[in-house]
Amino acid sequence: MTLVATPLTMHFEAALPLQSGTSIRAYDLSYETYGTLNADRSNAVLICHALNASHHVAGVYLDAAGQPVAKSEGWWDTMIGPGKAVDTDVFFVIGVNNLGSCFGSTGPMQTNPDTGAIYGADFPVVTVEDWVDAQARLLDALGIQTLAAVMGGSLGGMQALSWTLQYPDRVRHAVVVASAPNLTAENIAFNEVARRAIATDPDFNGGHYSRLGVVPKRGLRIARMIGHITYLSDDVMNEKFGRQQTPTLVASPFKYSTQEVEFQIESYLRYQGDKFSEYFDANTYLLITRALDYFDPARAFGGDLTKALATATAQFLLVSFTTDWRFAPARSREIVKALLDNQRDVSYAEIDAPHGHDAFLLDDDRYIGVVRSYFQSKVAL
Repeated sequence: MTLVATPLTMHFEAALPLQSGTSIRAYDLSYETYGTLNADRSNAVLICHALNASHHVAGVYLDAAGQPVAKSEGWWDTMIGPGKAVDTDVFFVIGVNNLGSCFGSTGPMQTNPDTGAIYGADFPVVTVEDWVDAQARLLDALGIQTLAAVMGGSLGGMQALSWTLQYPDRVRHAVVVASAPNLTAENIAFNEVARRAIATDPDFNGGHYSRLGVVPKRGLRIARMIGHITYLSDDVMNEKFGRQQTPTLVASPFKYSTQEVEFQIESYLRYQGDKFSEYFDANTYLLITRALDYFDPARAFGGDLTKALATATAQFLLVSFTTDWRFAPARSREIVKALLDNQRDVSYAEIDAPHGHDAFLLDDDRYIGVVRSYFQSKVAL
């Protein structure tokens, strides 16, 4: 059975207070829902997205003739749908595009209602906590008081964790995949290099490139290339590309050029960078990576994660992947330990998978099986 997705938008006129001390008003949130909300509104599952994803979590879009659009599957379609691990025959699943994104919700590419100009670099800084507050407003508007579960991978996992702290009485279960309680210095460093690549692009113009009709594509390409390297494991890159050269150079290798693409891994990274620069917004990239950097619920507790998680009352499933060096299993185990210190109900799975951080998006039977089992045995009760 094909799950059909329909994009929706909800407008919020009232100002949303932000962690920075400012606020944003007259904003839109794009979202999609799958399945049916039950009579007592107790089967809702919120899916939180990572850096370059959106509200299009599952299913496909249809064209004017009612046929599925090629390659329009949602980014977690392997996980969510009829009969899948998060079964839309059982649960009412909601995907929300975060404020500041570039996939429909109000972000830097939209017009500031207070000035009439495109926000650009003037879009306010947003945090994980701000996104959770905005999501809570959307749920209020949908008439959903309590979530059966909130779930996310990577940055989405940080949002799921934050839900249990900001709204502990509204979450029964939290599923946190390939995530961390905060970023390491190395992760912040990768984000900063990517941001510098964008900000130093001659077309960036202090973040107001839209007013000049240009896009800092060179910076976006480099930022994506840097990020993509960190999402893959060394084993996967060696298996896919090794030291293979591009076909045109096989017969006459070693051009000894600093400019030409000679190795297949170079060609792959440039392709990923080119593709990314065509659809992603540079200011959005800066905003979202900074939100990643800022997230640290233990900061207010002197770095004590156990104290920070004491207010969480949800039951948890955490999943990590052995070759994920950007969000290593040790970071998930920090969360597990802090929850156990608080005598919370926690399940943990560490999947031996070769795919690096990207494993949370892939169709691994063991990983999918863990999530399916959790939803069937705990969430659906």
